[in-house]
Amino acid sequence: MKKNNSFPGKFLLSFFSIFFILIAGAGFLFVYYISPVSNKDDSVSYKVKVSDGESLKSVSRELQNIGVIKNADVLYYAARFNIFNRSQKFNLKSGLYTVSSSMSLKEIYMLLQSGQQEYISVVIPEGLTKSKIAQILEKAGICSFTDFIEATKSESLLEQFNIPAENFEGYLFPDTYYFSPGMNAEDVVSFMVKNFFSKIEEFNLEVTPEKLHSYLTLASIVEREYRIESEAPLIASVFTNRLRYNIGLYSCATVEYIITEILGRPHPEKITYKDLKLDSPYNTYLWAGLPPGPISNPGLVAIKAAIYPAKTNYYYFVLNDSKKGSHTFSKDFDEHREAENINFYSRKD
Repeated sequence: MKKNNSFPGKFLLSFFSIFFILIAGAGFLFVYYISPVSNKDDSVSYKVKVSDGESLKSVSRELQNIGVIKNADVLYYAARFNIFNRSQKFNLKSGLYTVSSSMSLKEIYMLLQSGQQEYISVVIPEGLTKSKIAQILEKAGICSFTDFIEATKSESLLEQFNIPAENFEGYLFPDTYYFSPGMNAEDVVSFMVKNFFSKIEEFNLEVTPEKLHSYLTLASIVEREYRIESEAPLIASVFTNRLRYNIGLYSCATVEYIITEILGRPHPEKITYKDLKLDSPYNTYLWAGLPPGPISNPGLVAIKAAIYPAKTNYYYFVLNDSKKGSHTFSKDFDEHREAENINFYSRKD
């Protein structure tokens, strides 16, 4: 009887056929899973935050849930085995990334380890207090209000920057900043304070921290009083002349600071005689000299005016045009009363 030798050959042929079908199927599935979820016309974009220490599995699941990748496991294993970049180990970097459903898995893979994160632009205007800055930062998603306020009182940070005060009020330089979402509040404060010291380098100051603090305290009051840049040195001269002779500064801005920042009340529509009697070292109607510290975070115009005030014999000023923000400056009280009366009757008309 003749021996049948065809069985092994048929078996091997079947085995290899099935094997190649499986390989082709796996390849088809891989191509399917790494391709974009949608085309550019139908794409949707999302901002994805990757926190420090967050796992790739967690990020992959989020990307699948929002619909920008088809399968979280494919991204996870592609990264684990360096499928898209054999020469470099995958390294997930924290940050804020914009991902789109029209991006391929490889594009998302490369983005997440690029470190090219997005930043949030935040504008801090001149003359704001630390609490108002904290509100802006919280609204922008940079850090919480509470964390920022606590960071402004950090003893270690104050010691690091050699600030002779209990907080960083006055040293939080007003500027346009580019921060990452969810930043550490102390890092935000540190960045703003470093910016302050960088900006004042143009003045070439060689003064003690205490003297700089007094300049900044005066500048913070000037910042809240002036509206026309050319008048800032004149306003600073009024306060400097008063300080020279131990006359009270009589600045309503310091009373506003007591009401809003120390007492935590809403901003008053007007300052009353009762407000002028508030018992606080910041009340420049009750106490001569500078208050204990800045009442706002001034810009360069006010800082320069405080360091280099105009040389005048003015001791008083009063607003004469509310729209322009201009003032009348006087040498003595009689002139000042006359200017007040003129401005009162002109406003009344």
